[in-house]
Amino acid sequence: MSQDIRIKKGLDIKLKGEAEKVTEQALASNMYTIKPEDFHSIIPKLSIKIGAKVKAGEAVFYNKANENMKFPSPVSGEVVDIIRGEKRKILAIKISADKDQQFVDFGKKDPKAMKADEIKSHLLAAGCWPFIKQRPYDVIAKPSNTPKAIFISGYASAPLAADYNYVLAGKEKELQAAVTALSKLTSGSVHVSVGKNDNSPLAGLDNISLHKVSGPHPSGNVGTQIAKIDPVNKSEVVWTINPQDLVIIGELLLTGMFNAERIIALAGSSVATPKYYTTKIGATIASLVDGKLQGDNNRIISGNVLTGTAKSLKGSLGYYDNMVTVIPEGNDYEMFGWNLPVFNKISTSRALTFSWLFPNKKYDLNTNTNGEHRAFVVTGNYEEVFPLDIYPMQLLKACKYKDLDEMEQLGMYEVAPEDFALTEFVCVSKQPHQEIIRKGLDLMLKEIG
Repeated sequence: MSQDIRIKKGLDIKLKGEAEKVTEQALASNMYTIKPEDFHSIIPKLSIKIGAKVKAGEAVFYNKANENMKFPSPVSGEVVDIIRGEKRKILAIKISADKDQQFVDFGKKDPKAMKADEIKSHLLAAGCWPFIKQRPYDVIAKPSNTPKAIFISGYASAPLAADYNYVLAGKEKELQAAVTALSKLTSGSVHVSVGKNDNSPLAGLDNISLHKVSGPHPSGNVGTQIAKIDPVNKSEVVWTINPQDLVIIGELLLTGMFNAERIIALAGSSVATPKYYTTKIGATIASLVDGKLQGDNNRIISGNVLTGTAKSLKGSLGYYDNMVTVIPEGNDYEMFGWNLPVFNKISTSRALTFSWLFPNKKYDLNTNTNGEHRAFVVTGNYEEVFPLDIYPMQLLKACKYKDLDEMEQLGMYEVAPEDFALTEFVCVSKQPHQEIIRKGLDLMLKEIG
């Protein structure tokens, strides 16, 4: 059953540097990197060695806990390096790409004619299963589970986020094939959310329950939508998947190939001409930003400014990311800045801060936290930007002192780190909320999951 979702609590962070709706081919990346750390809670076991030749879609490692869960190479080429850390932990696998790409042929499939077990086996073998995540714990879904529902958020509300309506245009066949397959993996509905006034390619699909979303960020977060549509209770599981990953799954079914191509938004005030670029998962950051930045003191982020990961030019695009944001590095300090009226920063407080007078103004913010780490201060700011029916400060504190019973009672099964990105942004105590929640989820997964 469809329903409209209106979010009142939240905060839209309007930044300069939105990507223009123009798509170009990114510079060819000679090197592609797969990092096991992108797949939380997975212990990788290598299935290749240095010097091995691989095709696009061929597994480079698998999950130690489930050998059927494979993680593929995004390109064909040669494995040139396997970077290890302490205790020989695998940190990264680097693949030098061939000039002419070759793909593993997994065979064309008709999702309408396939059974649930056949779909699971096919997605696992072709390396597409890691695109499916689960709540609770915000980890890759267990194939043995049957979720009560599957959620897809086609509405992006994060700062400078890639426009799903634009990047998914013309991909209706792939989207429909993927959704048809996913609909057979749940006992409930495939819930798809789009913007209230959007003309989304997702809106016309069959086998879905459509929801129209409006309101400030985090209205586009899948966690917010789950809470409003079908909350996760104890012993229940729901699955989530990003819209661009649907396209990869759909293309696998229709063509038999694992095509890791992605359209990413290069955005931010430090980008000379923000626009969209076609690239592949694991491409070098340099291939996306080289020659496109202004200034030489910038923070490059794989993802959005609230939840993304800082990268160097030698880094690589995150496995699940569909944007790269570049903003000024905030390593300068303002004399007596704490005691001066502020016109060029965003705040939920009206004390000395006047952003509330200019609701449509776009800001050129940097990475400066404007304060230092300190003990939690009770201000009520968290609740103003947190739309879930959960007490955010109490849950954060329960995670800090590792009280599993209290974490469970306060709604830990429903949340993921990204749900606390805004509370971290407005936190006067400069506490790392997303890190605290991630550690809490890991503890619960270890002790309960």
